Amino acid sequence: MNTKNKIKGYRNMLGKTQSEMAKELNISSQSYYNKENGYVSFKDEEKIIIKKMLIPHFPKITIEDIFF
Repeated sequence: MNTKNKIKGYRNMLGKTQSEMAKELNISSQSYYNKENGYVSFKDEEKIIIKKMLIPHFPKITIEDIFF
């Protein structure tokens, strides 16, 4: 599975839209779209926020599991 599909899958598991994720990361919806689709990389601090959102569902998840 490629990275963009993983990110989208995790977002869907969280039940969030791209707009909602953008708000969580304090970025525009367009920026989130570009990042989720692999046009732009997520910043390290954004990766940490997404990991924290996933921890309740996947206690042992790592940033590498999500983004690589």
